[in-house]
Amino acid sequence: MKIFYHIGRYCLLMVRVFARPDRSRIFRKMAFIEMENLCLDSIGIVAIISIFMGAVLVIQTAYNIDSPWIPLYTVGFTTRQSLVLEFCPTIVSLILAGKVGSRISSEIGTMRVTEQIDALDIMGVNSANYLILPKITACVLLNPFLITISMFLGLIGGWFVAIFTGVVTTHVYLLGIQTYFVPFEIFYALIKTAVFAFIITSISGYNGYYTHGGALEVGQSSTKAVVYSSILIIIANLVLTQLLLG
Repeated sequence: MKIFYHIGRYCLLMVRVFARPDRSRIFRKMAFIEMENLCLDSIGIVAIISIFMGAVLVIQTAYNIDSPWIPLYTVGFTTRQSLVLEFCPTIVSLILAGKVGSRISSEIGTMRVTEQIDALDIMGVNSANYLILPKITACVLLNPFLITISMFLGLIGGWFVAIFTGVVTTHVYLLGIQTYFVPFEIFYALIKTAVFAFIITSISGYNGYYTHGGALEVGQSSTKAVVYSSILIIIANLVLTQLLLG
């Protein structure tokens, strides 16, 4: 029954979070700050992961092509499909759940145990809206751009490996990337990314907002935020894939 308690409390928190901000100017300022702290600061790790994901996919695909009947452009095609449909939106979002989710939960949790949130409530400020909504807005808007960058860098990483190892030529690799391209697949990946971003920020905000105790409990809330966000991302990935591609 405890799960229903948390679901109900989470829904009630989201009602408060999505209330109209008291001051739109302050909300916009906070949203831009969160865009830098949560999204732009993640470009480095996203770039490194994406480049090496693309490189590994090219090597593995080329290694598994052991039939002369399979065209070499399959290397580029498989790399594109893997990056666009699954690796970039899902794997990178799971990485961001660890980086961004733990930061959100620990930040809000620290404010709770140090009674800063209580002070906001006493002043008549909607603390849930003030603290969580800018984070949700920032990630839902910018995470799709991060994933777009991830797709591009993944293909670039695969191209570098293809050239340096000689498994395929540039022309064949680009031919594979262009073969059977369906624009809706990009749209599908960005929809998934926006949903995953909402899951990461809302679940992490929930765990941080209802933290009680001290530093130990803040750490536990941060761990729960990452674990629960990751589980829900995997479940949402299955549901969205069935709805959009099934």
